[in-house]
Amino acid sequence: MIDEQGIFLGASPNPSGLLPQHLNLRRANRHGLIAGATGTGKTVTLQGIAENFSAAGVPVFLADVKGDLSGISMAGSPTAKNADKLVARAAEIGLQNYSWGDNPAIFWDLYGEQGHPIRTTISEMGPLLLARLMNLNEVQEGVLNIAFRYADEQSLLLLDLGDLQAMLAHCAEHADELSTKYGNVTKASVGSIQRQLLQLDSQGGAHFFGEPALDIHDFLGVDDQGRGYVNVLAADKLMQSPKLYATFLLWLLSELFENLPEVGDPDKPKLVFFFDEAHLLFEDAPKALTDKIEQVVRLIRSKGVGVYFVTQNPIDVPEDVAAQLGNRVQHALRAFTPRDQKAISAAADTFRINPDLDVAKAIIELKVGEALVSVLQDDGSPSIVQRTLIAPPRSRLGPVDAKERAVIQSISPVAGKYDTVIDRESAEELLAAKADAAVAAAQAAQAQAEADKTAAIQAKMEAKQREAALKEQARQDAIAAREAAKPSGLDRALQSATRAAASSVGRQVANELGRAVFGGSSRRSSGGIAGQLVRGILGGLFK
Repeated sequence: MIDEQGIFLGASPNPSGLLPQHLNLRRANRHGLIAGATGTGKTVTLQGIAENFSAAGVPVFLADVKGDLSGISMAGSPTAKNADKLVARAAEIGLQNYSWGDNPAIFWDLYGEQGHPIRTTISEMGPLLLARLMNLNEVQEGVLNIAFRYADEQSLLLLDLGDLQAMLAHCAEHADELSTKYGNVTKASVGSIQRQLLQLDSQGGAHFFGEPALDIHDFLGVDDQGRGYVNVLAADKLMQSPKLYATFLLWLLSELFENLPEVGDPDKPKLVFFFDEAHLLFEDAPKALTDKIEQVVRLIRSKGVGVYFVTQNPIDVPEDVAAQLGNRVQHALRAFTPRDQKAISAAADTFRINPDLDVAKAIIELKVGEALVSVLQDDGSPSIVQRTLIAPPRSRLGPVDAKERAVIQSISPVAGKYDTVIDRESAEELLAAKADAAVAAAQAAQAQAEADKTAAIQAKMEAKQREAALKEQARQDAIAAREAAKPSGLDRALQSATRAAASSVGRQVANELGRAVFGGSSRRSSGGIAGQLVRGILGGLFK
């Protein structure tokens, strides 16, 4: 269903015959919108357009919100439900040689459950995108920038949420030091950012941030037949985490914008995005996020990337974004509420007027598989809106089963590349090691201080013991000296003899002197005084 005019979308019944409607490949990067109430056939329209882009050699990325778009990887079957209606539609619009066919597909899943995991690192996301996603104020964004700057200067890798949380905690602990160099860092601002990160983590952010990070060029491959790969993101679970989904979408578009070269308007897009249930993307989104999406959608066209939003109501897409959507397929809307009536009026006003068609009335009357179509022509102008019977897809309508999914994953060109988590040493581990080292150093210093204190007490006790020992030794020496000073037995005998002799001699001398003075006896003892002295000494020795 690809010819020189582009992708065949369907045909419009006309009094003169069928009027074919084509999506011009040279204008397919001008983005588009597929809208319609539930059950009107917009998802089938998406599937048919996506498989035709693939057949034209254009890689496709689509978010599978309900789980049924995975069937694009398998060929349809004549025995499948509604197969007869698809064949009848092909005949009704004059589609020749309609046959069933599959498409080369790669399954992805942020949670790694239904496809290859998609990851990026905190560093690749950057502080600007993170700040917008978390709706941070100017002060908090400044603190986040400081954390990234400090991590870069300290060669600390920010790979996952744990790294960023650890980095912010480190900044809070060293707020005074960092404030002097980089600007004010307050614990209150850090706490606010940590709470936002916790909310992102609770929605599954831990699955999205990490390694190995996605190489965006893996979305741009073609198979050996030259068909573009259809990258199917399992988004049924992801839709329950709108903040994570918005994070992923904004990162993906920004990554493509930053990495792809400028190509202007190529003959065909380099990649086409389809975001099913796009209203879920914009609900409760902060204005900063909506502004960023609008900016990227507006600028990514020149990179050769087309973005197509699929939603229930055209007014679900913000006006600034909707203004960039040149190719439009509008399925039926229901006028049950004032909001529905407003949407019908808005949708009718966006089309190039067809004088033969009451657009507002037709939107309500459209059947399943029928739509109002207006696309950009070769000169860039929108075509006149036409009521069109949409061409049927050739692939399966409905999901693949678990076995089929496993087989497709096993033959994927990226099989094994992203399936195993890599946990390199990064900021969280290095800061933890630094903290452990600081604790160990503090413990060692405390232990050394305790040891020094114990040693000082021991030294003091030993000094007292030495002093007491010295005093005791001095006392003992004094006693010994006194003992040594006492005369021995011989000395005492000599002293006694000497004293006795001296006493005897003294008496003799006194006697002699008395007799001499007073005239006593003249008799002398044998030997005289000298002899008596000698005898007295000798007698004292032998007592």
